[in-house]
Amino acid sequence: MVATARSVTEPAQLSGISVFLPCHNEEGNIERVVAALESELPRIAERHEIIVVDDGSRDRTGQIADRLAAANPNIKVVHHPINRGYGAAVISGIRACTQPWAVLCDGDGQFEASDIARLAAKVPDYDVVVGRRTHRADPLMRRVNGKAWTLLMRLLLGIRIRDIDCGLKIFRRDLLEGLDLQAKGAMISAELMAQLVGRGANICEIDVRHLPRLVGEQSGASMKVILRAFKELILLYKRLRQARHL
Repeated sequence: MVATARSVTEPAQLSGISVFLPCHNEEGNIERVVAALESELPRIAERHEIIVVDDGSRDRTGQIADRLAAANPNIKVVHHPINRGYGAAVISGIRACTQPWAVLCDGDGQFEASDIARLAAKVPDYDVVVGRRTHRADPLMRRVNGKAWTLLMRLLLGIRIRDIDCGLKIFRRDLLEGLDLQAKGAMISAELMAQLVGRGANICEIDVRHLPRLVGEQSGASMKVILRAFKELILLYKRLRQARHL
């Protein structure tokens, strides 16, 4: 079940929250993103942790993350020796979370840390709260591709979420345990949501802000990423069809 929520109440204090940040070549963003989270999360949860997933960055992302972790016990770092893809970084982030609620927040600095409180305000009434970018601060072609991809997910997978690839989501962590996630690229969001829908998760969407990227380059529109996503979509579609016929 997917609901649409527009009104947001004051956030409840959660017992614990883990925020994981998939990062690839984000040396210009990671310190600012982590600082914003460190300022915001104590208002949301009694306990918190920030997990930086360095997905084989070629710049100083991993070094900066290690320095931040050495100075703050709330910060952890997961390193991929080579770039394994966005999906692999999400999977590593999920596995590293230890608190009752887990938040996916892309490490590129395009989301407001304060919007996590808007997601948290909807739990525990919902198991999963998905951000919906009201004014997506991306180039036109990327926005068009995103709408087409979301429509395709609705048609093929039956996922009725209007911004499936939004990189800001909160999950009840126990629902993530045991998921057979296989996508290593951009298909991970659709695969994750399809499996959570299959588990009967109660899901809603709320509006979140989306900021222009200040530093670094986007890779989501590259032909390599797109082709990988379609390959993984075909594999997931086949798996879901087989599961329905068991």
